[in-house]
Amino acid sequence: MSTGASRPTVGAVVLTMNDRPEEFPRAMASLLAQEGIDLNAVVVGNGCEPEQVPAGVRTVTLPENVGIPEGRNVGADNVKGDHLFFFDNDAHLPDTDTLARLVAELHHDPQLAYVQPRISDPVTGETLRRWVPRLRASDPTRPGIVTVMAEGVVMVRRDAYDRAGGWPGEFFLFHEGVELAWRLWNLGCTGRYVPDIVVHHPATNPARHETFYRLNARNRVWVARRNLPRPLIPFNLATWALITLWRIRDRQALRVTLTGFREGLSSGQGPRQPMSWRTVLRLTRAGRPPVF
Repeated sequence: MSTGASRPTVGAVVLTMNDRPEEFPRAMASLLAQEGIDLNAVVVGNGCEPEQVPAGVRTVTLPENVGIPEGRNVGADNVKGDHLFFFDNDAHLPDTDTLARLVAELHHDPQLAYVQPRISDPVTGETLRRWVPRLRASDPTRPGIVTVMAEGVVMVRRDAYDRAGGWPGEFFLFHEGVELAWRLWNLGCTGRYVPDIVVHHPATNPARHETFYRLNARNRVWVARRNLPRPLIPFNLATWALITLWRIRDRQALRVTLTGFREGLSSGQGPRQPMSWRTVLRLTRAGRPPVF
């Protein structure tokens, strides 16, 4: 880790469950090789004591798995830096100036709260649609302002993150990036997708188990109930429900999805902080009205 008072400071948060013995060391090596910044990194063991951690990197051990969003919150509380970099432990940075370039994007525009690189598979070069934080995601090389984020690899301005209240820890997994992005926009900030900065990540499919379908549906409802003005909530959920019914063909997956949807409607979704109508208008002008 380099030092120097004039360098931008970055706090990097990496979660581990000690289940990626090959990918995790590569991720950490690429992180510690970054140049042009002061890096302060922390590894959070989500329900475990972190293993294979490089010397000099701080660790935090959580006795139980609290989920990805809350694990990231814990990491952010235990790392220093004017910028926060959230980094999946199976990703890696192919260039040593990746973080410096992401920070530079934030410095060029004081309204920017977060910036996301293009995530691509290291073997095929594929960028999955879910990694492109906008509608019309067929061209992953098109840059621009975005209203959501792919939360596994993203740089966030620390002061904006704190003002937004961090990640929604109640979510455990899925859609936490939508909520954080919306709350950052509600502060008057924006986000940017910068596809000429590339981070490698294996292209895997998260839709592998019932937990995916249940939490994906539950949290989708929670995002709407927590963040939208009340008149928009039924429009948002109706749009999502119609798209889901059209997309999901597996009857068991659909059943579990509906279970999660009902859970989201009936259970406590956590604190409600609805965005202003001005934010709704800004999101719409940016190309993604919050009913989609």
